[in-house]
Amino acid sequence: MSVTDAERTALRRAFELARRGPRGLNPQVGAVLLSPSGDVLAEGWHRGAGTAHAEVDALSKLSPGSARGATAVVTLEPCNHTGRTGPCALALIEAGIARVVFAVADPGDASSGGADRLRAAGVDVAAGVLADECEDLLRSWLTVQRLGRPHVTVKWAQSLDGRAAASDGTSQWITGPDARADVHERRAAADAIVAGTGTVLADDPALTARRPDGSLYDDQPRPVIVGTRAVPQEARLRRHPRPFMQDEGEDLPDLLDRLRELGTHRVFVEGGPTLAGSFLRAGLVDELLVYLAPTLIGGDRLAVGDLGITTIRDQRRLDIAAVHRLGDDILVIAHPKETP
Repeated sequence: MSVTDAERTALRRAFELARRGPRGLNPQVGAVLLSPSGDVLAEGWHRGAGTAHAEVDALSKLSPGSARGATAVVTLEPCNHTGRTGPCALALIEAGIARVVFAVADPGDASSGGADRLRAAGVDVAAGVLADECEDLLRSWLTVQRLGRPHVTVKWAQSLDGRAAASDGTSQWITGPDARADVHERRAAADAIVAGTGTVLADDPALTARRPDGSLYDDQPRPVIVGTRAVPQEARLRRHPRPFMQDEGEDLPDLLDRLRELGTHRVFVEGGPTLAGSFLRAGLVDELLVYLAPTLIGGDRLAVGDLGITTIRDQRRLDIAAVHRLGDDILVIAHPKETP
């Protein structure tokens, strides 16, 4: 598969455009149209459900016929179905596009097949270009499409010796302000935040997404509490901008199914070592955020609960996706190598 430097540059620009679109039930998609000589003709991105898809948005900025012979560079395979809008693959064919370059194939049962339709119409197609970068952009949406459940991120903060709290149960604060600000920004990008009743009773968390000045982000995750113990009437959680949902936690896949039915694509779990261990043991974790503080605590308050591992050959291997310095702390972002 031969791809030009201009096409790679255009695809990275399409990633930037895609991020302008809202995160939600639809994927963030960007598109750049190039002339045969590699010059940018037009750009577009998807602005949300019911609006023009990225390819059509870009085409709309050109006069009729001026896209003939051009190359469309798109983050996601052009769709092949009619929903609120028509198929993007057909729109590209009718516009006279000669070549399409995209990063990630559309995994949807109804929307996939755009590449085949383009090739059948004589359009040159290059697929899988910079796929890893696009997978990161579309990670939560792709999880829903491929696995049929929300994308699950598990977060915890720990000392360098792996403790999440002191022996008396106190845990605020292990990490510094930069790390905590990063957590709140990530909370704001989630649809639901999940905590166990043990954490609610011990720490009385607000489970809101807050800016460093204490103000609330406009987007707040839905609080979800796992466990059978009652949430006290005076708990800060009861003043959350969104009403909380409580689940007994006996069937985590069922909980995720119900959250998806509510339109949840991104679940943020930070509810203590027992809950983190339960999600990991069930093979329901797509991403780990581990905040490491340069401190030692000792004792038995481990950051993660029992994973059901009794021998080293059963250890859960991880791929390290990124390591960031946040003030004095370090954030490690990792993905499980395989689902047990």
